[in-house]
Amino acid sequence: MESSIVNDAAPAALNRLLTGLGSRSISVLDLTSPLSAATPTLELPTPFANLIDFSLEEVSAYNEPGPFWKHHNIHTGEHIGTHLDAPVHWVTGREGKDVSRIAPDRLVGPALVLDVSGEVEADSDFLLDIHHIRAWEAEYGPLPRGGWLLIRTGWESRSDSRERFLNNDEQGMPHSPGLTAECARWIAGESGLSGIGVETVGIDAGMAAGQHPPFPAHHFLLGNDKYGITSLRNLGELPPVGAAIIVAPLPIVGGTGSPARVFALVDAS
Repeated sequence: MESSIVNDAAPAALNRLLTGLGSRSISVLDLTSPLSAATPTLELPTPFANLIDFSLEEVSAYNEPGPFWKHHNIHTGEHIGTHLDAPVHWVTGREGKDVSRIAPDRLVGPALVLDVSGEVEADSDFLLDIHHIRAWEAEYGPLPRGGWLLIRTGWESRSDSRERFLNNDEQGMPHSPGLTAECARWIAGESGLSGIGVETVGIDAGMAAGQHPPFPAHHFLLGNDKYGITSLRNLGELPPVGAAIIVAPLPIVGGTGSPARVFALVDAS
């Protein structure tokens, strides 16, 4: 007989969660892309410097350097794979929080899925605008304070190919979906969201350098103590409302971001 994980001393709401997890009526869905040397990463044009790709350096493998264990050194940039952008990542948030100072309750909240995969299939440079969010709200209700707006674009289907994921043209310019400047400004200044999540390599569109201001999602969100997570997967398995998200970056002191494990709690009953 399976033992119960319910604690009689726990508050009723917590016990309902524990009961749901134990009975599998609440499932835990992984929204994280696997992290390896093959993970597609952002490629900035010259003269800008790029982060290093992820790699593992073997230190020992049950051998003379360590006969009973295997372990590695990790080499990676902060903004690699599924990762969190902290305010200090951008010039507009330079006086804001590093990744270690983001309050834990800002990293857990309602998951809200806005599906624009059809629009992106027709136009890889598609930009989400305020009217798309208003239409979503008309159907599902207002965006809750502390929520995370997860933008489903279908881009995860490209993740097995670095070329298709970055989608550079012959001139080396990337083409991927993102936000209009007006939408980024609205989310940052007028919504109660904690942040946004995307399936692409960054929270801005591929052509965002040509927007006004350049890279508006970074500019407005990170400058207003809101956050972004990238390279998400499995958003198609989430309902538009009713799920919860857990974002778990490394608390790197001074870190402008961190690779993160991202989970969703979903009603499976």
